[in-house]
Amino acid sequence: MSDIEVSVVLPAYNEEDTIEETVSVTLETLASFLPAGSFEVIVAEDGCDDRTPEIASRLAAEDDRVRHVHSDERLGRGGALEYAFQRADGGTLVYFDTDLATDMRHLEELVESVRSGAYDVATGSRWLPENRADRPARRGVPSLGYNTLVRAVLRSKLQDHQCGFKAFDRDAMETLAPMVEDEHWFWDTELLVKAQRNGFRVKEFPVDWTPKGDSKVDIVRDVFGMGSQVLRTFWELSVSPRITRRVSLGAGTLLVVVALLLMTQYLDPRTVLERMADADPAIVALSGAVYALSWPLRGIRYRDILDSMGHHERWEFLTGAVFVSQTGNLVFPARAGDAVRAYVVKARRSIPYPTGFASLAVERVFDLLTITLLAGVVLIGLAVTGSADTLFAALAGDAVGGDTASSGQTAVVVAAAVGLAAIGAVAAIVASARTDRNFVRAGVGRLSDDSYADYVAGVIEGFVADIQTVTADGAAFVRVGLGSLLIWSLDVLTALVVFRAFGQSLTPSLIAVGFFAVSVGNLAKVLPLTPGGVGLYEGAFTIIVAPLTPVGVTTALSIAVVDHAVKNAVTVVGGIVSMAWLNVSLTKAVEESRNASEVEPEAEA
Repeated sequence: MSDIEVSVVLPAYNEEDTIEETVSVTLETLASFLPAGSFEVIVAEDGCDDRTPEIASRLAAEDDRVRHVHSDERLGRGGALEYAFQRADGGTLVYFDTDLATDMRHLEELVESVRSGAYDVATGSRWLPENRADRPARRGVPSLGYNTLVRAVLRSKLQDHQCGFKAFDRDAMETLAPMVEDEHWFWDTELLVKAQRNGFRVKEFPVDWTPKGDSKVDIVRDVFGMGSQVLRTFWELSVSPRITRRVSLGAGTLLVVVALLLMTQYLDPRTVLERMADADPAIVALSGAVYALSWPLRGIRYRDILDSMGHHERWEFLTGAVFVSQTGNLVFPARAGDAVRAYVVKARRSIPYPTGFASLAVERVFDLLTITLLAGVVLIGLAVTGSADTLFAALAGDAVGGDTASSGQTAVVVAAAVGLAAIGAVAAIVASARTDRNFVRAGVGRLSDDSYADYVAGVIEGFVADIQTVTADGAAFVRVGLGSLLIWSLDVLTALVVFRAFGQSLTPSLIAVGFFAVSVGNLAKVLPLTPGGVGLYEGAFTIIVAPLTPVGVTTALSIAVVDHAVKNAVTVVGGIVSMAWLNVSLTKAVEESRNASEVEPEAEA
C-alpha cells in the first residue's frame, strides 16, 4: 500500500521554459510542511510538441517524488487533469497552474483544507475582498463578467471559478468526475458548481495572484466554448429536471395560446373577416385543405434529409416535429422555433444537436433555392412577354400607394438578397463537398489556438459534413429537391385557390404572376423583420399582383391577407394536434435523452 497522501498534478502543455523550475519550487514547498515520502508531483504532459516530455521524463528519473504522465493527443485542461488524477496515489488531489501565478505560500492552506478532512473541495480565489490579486483590465473585466454570469445563471455561491489553484478529496473527485462533461477550460467551473449542488463541502479562500504571460480574449474559447457550456449546464441542472409531463403539456398549450394571441396582433381578425366576406367561404376552406397537403410532404422530405445523414425515422413523427417548430416560429423571434425541432428530434430520437441543426440548414437551403428558382423562371417569362418593365416601374413608382408600397419595396429587396444568398450557399456547399481542403479547421485556427478550438471545430465539421452528405448524394439531392418543388408548388396553389375565392379567373398570366408574387413574399419572410413575416409578405404580394393583373390594389391586398391567414391558421392547428400527440412522448424523450447521454456524450451547446 502506498504511503502517498498528497498528489500534486501540474498540467503542462508546451512548458519547456518553465516546467523544471515549477517542479523544483513545488517539491520544496511541499517538503516544508509534509512528511517525507507522503507526497508526489505528477507532470500531466498533454500532447506537447516541444521539449516538455523529455524534461518531464528526466525529472522523474532523477527524483522518485516526481512522475511523468504522458498523453499522445491533447486531452484539454480538464481531460488531462482527470487522466492524471486517475493515476495518482494520494488521497488528497491538488493541481495548480505551472506558471505559479498564485503565491506558493498558500499551498499549505490549500492542501490541509482537504487533507484534514474539513472540506471536500478547496479553491483559491482572486475575487474575495481580502485578497491581493493583480488584475489588469484586460484580465479583470472578462473574469469578473464570467464569474458574475456563472453565479447568476448556475446559482454558484463562489466568487472565482477559474483560479488554477484547487484541491479535492479523492472520494469526492471520484464521485464528481463522471458528472463533469466538459474536458477543457470549463471543467473547473462545472466541477465546482456540481460539487455545491451535490452537497460537498467547498472552501474558497483568498490568494495573492500575479498574472504571468500574455492574456487576450479568445472568441472560440470565451464565447463558443465557455459561453455554450454555461448554457448547457444551466439546461442540465435547472431546466431538464423540471420537464415533467405536466410541464410539457403546459408549455405546449402556452406555445399555442401565445401563437394565437400574436396572430390577433399582427393579423386583425376583423380585417380578415371583412375581407373574407367578399370571398367564397367554401373555396377559402378548400385553400386550407390544399395547404394542409403540403405538410405530410414536409415530413417526408425531412425524412429523406435525415436518411441521407444516417438517421432513419418515420415521416409521421417528423411531420409532427415540423408542425411544432413552425408554430414556434410564429411565436419566437429570429426563427428560434427551429431550435424546438432540434430539441424534439434529439429528445425523442436521440439525433445529435449538430445533426438536427444541419438537417434544418439543408431544409432551409432547399426551400430558398426552390422558391428562388420558381421566382426566377417566372421573372424570365415576364421579361419575354414584356411585362417585366411594368413590374420594375411598379416597384420604383407609385402603382401601389401608402404603407403597402413601402413594405412591398422593402420585401422585394429582401427577397432578392435572400435569393442570391441561397444560390451562393448552395454553390459553396457543393464546391466544398468536392474538395479535400478543411476550411473549418483553417477558419477556426485563425481565431484561436486554444484547446477549445479543436472541440469547436469538431462540432462545426460534423455540422458541415452532414450538409455536404445530402448535397454530395445525387439521389438524395434529387429527392429532396423534388419534394421542395412539390411543397412550394402547393403553397402557390393555395394562393391561387384564394384568388378563385375572390372571383378571379385563373388565366395563364395570373397564374404566372401568382407564382412570382408568392415566391417573392416567401423569400421576404425568411428574414424575421416582422412577426410571422406579416406585412412584408402582403406588401410584396400586392405590389407585384396589382400592376401586372386586372386585380385591383384592395383586392390584391385582401387576397394576400386571407392567403397568409389561412396558412398561419393551418400551421397553428397542426401545432395543436402535434403537441397533443407528442406530449406523452416528449416526457419519455427527456428520460431517453438522459439515458442516451450516458452512452453518447456529445456536446449540447
